Amino acid sequence: MNNPYIVLPVIFQLLIAILLMFSWSSKNIQKLISVTGSIIALIISLLLLIKVDNEGIQIMQAGGWAAPFGITFVADSFSALLVLLTAIAGLAVSVYSVGSVRNARIKFGYFPIFHLLIMGLSGAFLTGDLFNLYVWFEIIIISSFVLLTIGGEKAQIEGAIKYVTMNLLASVIFLTAIAILYGLTGSLNMADLSLRVAEIENRGLVNVTAILFLVGFGIKSAVFPLYFWLPASYHTPPPAISAIFGGLLTKVGVYAMLRVFTLIFVPDTFLSTVIMVLAIFTILSGGIGALIQNNIRKIFSYLIICHIGFMLAGLGVYSSLAIAGTIFYLVHDIIVKTNLFMVSGLIFKFKGTYSMRLLGGFYKEHPKLSLLMAVPLFSLVGIPPLSGFWGKLLLIQGALDQSNILVVAFIILGSFLTLFVIARMWSEVFWKDGPELPEKKHIKYFNALKPLKRRAMIGSVFFLSIISLGIGFGAEWVMRLSIKIAENLMDPTLYIHAVLGN
Repeated sequence: MNNPYIVLPVIFQLLIAILLMFSWSSKNIQKLISVTGSIIALIISLLLLIKVDNEGIQIMQAGGWAAPFGITFVADSFSALLVLLTAIAGLAVSVYSVGSVRNARIKFGYFPIFHLLIMGLSGAFLTGDLFNLYVWFEIIIISSFVLLTIGGEKAQIEGAIKYVTMNLLASVIFLTAIAILYGLTGSLNMADLSLRVAEIENRGLVNVTAILFLVGFGIKSAVFPLYFWLPASYHTPPPAISAIFGGLLTKVGVYAMLRVFTLIFVPDTFLSTVIMVLAIFTILSGGIGALIQNNIRKIFSYLIICHIGFMLAGLGVYSSLAIAGTIFYLVHDIIVKTNLFMVSGLIFKFKGTYSMRLLGGFYKEHPKLSLLMAVPLFSLVGIPPLSGFWGKLLLIQGALDQSNILVVAFIILGSFLTLFVIARMWSEVFWKDGPELPEKKHIKYFNALKPLKRRAMIGSVFFLSIISLGIGFGAEWVMRLSIKIAENLMDPTLYIHAVLGN
């Protein structure tokens, strides 16, 4: 169904950013506009998902040019779900930023750039055109680079250079793959490519092109072996920025892989094997990397890599159940990883350090807050019936149905590595008696913050914790939606007909 309003999540974020630029001189008005706009954006995204669920796939042909000649935006269940998750994470981080981001950073344009980043993410999820996807990726890179460098600290600049270098390399590879694919097919519309790529007789050339897309998206998703940019950069900016990066930036690469490798390049035995091998090494490298870290933000960074491997494994197995597991785990991971980086910022505000060796006694000093923090920590582990359990269950069932014991073994190994890392963190940060730390003059501690800022930081963690509990205890609805999305991805007939017509 043709619906011009499906781009509203994108346009609205742009309008918020413009409005924020006109409010440059007033920090409080910027905070108010950001939070209010994020609430409205969440409502818009929720209404979009409900409309797609009730009426089917919604499309918009920009300028009235019919596909495959014009730019197409497509809202199916998968893209609408991810736009909603982006809005949820965006609202939480916007509220958290009210309490945690210093005024000096706000003066340099933090809030406008933040909403431009959310705009880029929403656009990437809704586009139905590969070149348009590349454009949205570039908007994401530019916005995230600015957010990484705001403040100008040495560690930030170093991390930002590593981040932007690898992501620009990924963009070059992605653009090269797009050029080759256009040369082969004469089209960049994803629905049209689904039909045209299947007709190409030279399957070797198709596989080489598919590998280029896999490398480009793999770098953006921090897949083995080109993942080192992520733990080198995600721990350097303020926790609010790390939260939106950890929750969403790598997931847009996972989304692109799921879309491209179900719609355009249907994996054969060779491609499935390559993806599964990459998934296994990604799980292993992320898990082992987390084991040897002392900084809690670096631990969470390596766990992002480990759990990207879980999602990649589902694509490698390539069955409806395994893809459903990947989608369920993607939903869980966006919410939990966003929350965990905000939790790390709260701990820093109380203790003045991210080092586990110097932390301790948090549960004794703040028992209620510790129990709140336990929700995302143990959801990450996947203790039943919390949200992390159900996605892994579907992944394991999907792999067992395909008799893929090796994938099952490494998903279980990754789960145990996560359990060990989080149990050690709980023991070091919350249980043990911590040393008396001298207060650092350059840090504004939690108790020195205004009551509104304290409530904003705790409230955003509470909000995402409730969402995580809802995903876990309401797993039936999320599982049903994940299976529906997986079936539509495995059989894209409805998507193709919606975009190209009958």
